[in-house]
Amino acid sequence: MTQTDPRVLYFEHKLKKQGIKCVIGVDEAGRGPLAGPVVAAAVLLKANRFRNRIDDSKKLTPLARERAFFEIIDKCVFGVGIVNEKAIDRINILQATRLAMEQAVAVLLDKLGRRRGSIHIIVDGNMGLDTGYASTPIINGDARSKSIASASILAKVIRDQIMDFYDGVYPGYGFIKHKGYPTRAHVGAIRRLGVSPIHRKSFSFD
Repeated sequence: MTQTDPRVLYFEHKLKKQGIKCVIGVDEAGRGPLAGPVVAAAVLLKANRFRNRIDDSKKLTPLARERAFFEIIDKCVFGVGIVNEKAIDRINILQATRLAMEQAVAVLLDKLGRRRGSIHIIVDGNMGLDTGYASTPIINGDARSKSIASASILAKVIRDQIMDFYDGVYPGYGFIKHKGYPTRAHVGAIRRLGVSPIHRKSFSFD
């Protein structure tokens, strides 16, 4: 993805040509880890041009994500939704992801207040949202839409910050390195130490 690649704003431009004033991109981070919350972000871009690379967060280095993060929050209106591991165990990861996304959209809409106008939500993957507004799921949306890519970066950086904090609260698991994902080192730590309060009890640790 480059700053000038017209494909990354294809969905945004298409919807605005249909009269949509606010195109909101939504993505999440943390569906796959064994520990910690799932975090979602919703983004309404206020600018199209960025100095930093805006792409699927998984394609960026931690430093590139951090630089992009600060530029994104300066050039968008955003909302964040966080659903913790206890709720994930209670309602399952799919429903928790949907809930986090809906929370993120609600926070963004609250910031917009009466300035909303017509709204359409574009969501990474195949997730349908219950927000009261039309939405379109886009497979690989974080690589095809600058709005969704921006949401991907916000969600990833915020979740990483949460897991870095938990590394100090629950030492020995290596959260600061693997962020709760099922690496060999993480699974080995669980076998040595047992599960921590932030581990998802409904997930398999094999």
